[in-house]
Amino acid sequence: MQHQIDRLDKRILKLISVDARIPFLEVARECNVSGAAIHQRIQKLRELGVIKGSEFVIDTYKIGYQTCAYVGIVLTNNQLFHDVVDALKKIPEIVECNYAIGKFSMIIKMHAKDNRHLLQLILEKVTPIPGVAHTETFQISLDEIFRRQLSVFDVKNENWSEEEYPENL
Repeated sequence: MQHQIDRLDKRILKLISVDARIPFLEVARECNVSGAAIHQRIQKLRELGVIKGSEFVIDTYKIGYQTCAYVGIVLTNNQLFHDVVDALKKIPEIVECNYAIGKFSMIIKMHAKDNRHLLQLILEKVTPIPGVAHTETFQISLDEIFRRQLSVFDVKNENWSEEEYPENL
């Protein structure tokens, strides 16, 4: 059963996607509903998997990881996909993995201390994984200009009340 995302859910998601540390009471004030209502909504959105978590964003450059690379992976056999994913998850420098269609089966984003470290990671940790046919580093990022959560909700700053959402509170 799929949960219907209503205007209140959209407003909550918009607020917490900008600042995951925003207090529930501040979200409640912005939405003109009770703190308990916000708590219940956020719990429901977590249980449904709409909200996957919250995070602190670390500036990788400031902790010594000055190279960010996007690497394409071609698999020897697509049936090994899950095994390869499990092995990639064990490499802490890999921060993102996407299943892809096109030239590559997968695209990963990884951070390294420098280019030499990147080469070492690829040659010693990624390429030897059973199921990896070959890799291609197709992009080195010079700097992350911005990073954000998807925010596709067009929610106007309206005064809402709990009466609009009695069935969900």
